[in-house]
Amino acid sequence: MMKREECFRVLARHVTDEVVVSTYSSAVDWLNLGERTLNYFSVGAMGLDSSHALGLALGRPDKRIVCLQGDGSLLMNLGCLVTIAAAAPKNLVHIVVQNGTYEANGGHPIPNTEVDFAAMARAAGYAHVHDFSQLANFEQQAAHVLKQDGPVFATLHVEPTKPLTYDYPNLYDPARRKALKAALQQS
Repeated sequence: MMKREECFRVLARHVTDEVVVSTYSSAVDWLNLGERTLNYFSVGAMGLDSSHALGLALGRPDKRIVCLQGDGSLLMNLGCLVTIAAAAPKNLVHIVVQNGTYEANGGHPIPNTEVDFAAMARAAGYAHVHDFSQLANFEQQAAHVLKQDGPVFATLHVEPTKPLTYDYPNLYDPARRKALKAALQQS
């Protein structure tokens, strides 16, 4: 089974000028790969990272938006799948990291660890849906996934990790949001 940080390293090799939206564990692992101005970390918004990504995609149709969301986070806002599919932003890539836990809340299992999020996204009406459980397959397809007309959905099946340490003052530093806002106003 894959590891989230390995998947994110693969993804980072292909991310250039996309805005990357994430929260909690995904945000921590993404930030560990390096600082980027175009990171948007959703402050205390479990489940709302996908809604924030949708708002950015609709507000800036000229920018690619990548949402890195945990499975527990998606469960907090399943309605986002239908809303995103109905809005049909061509510039949105929605990646769900499925490890079967509410990792940010101590690693408690989600109600059904076998849930098929890709099938839900497909039924909701996403333009393209992918499901990855092998790192080699994700490495081969990551660039393609990022470039498809959206909305695009991809599930990354990863193993659970130990609870992470969340340095919230650093993660949610207002300077990051200010820098992102400035960058988006310039481009």
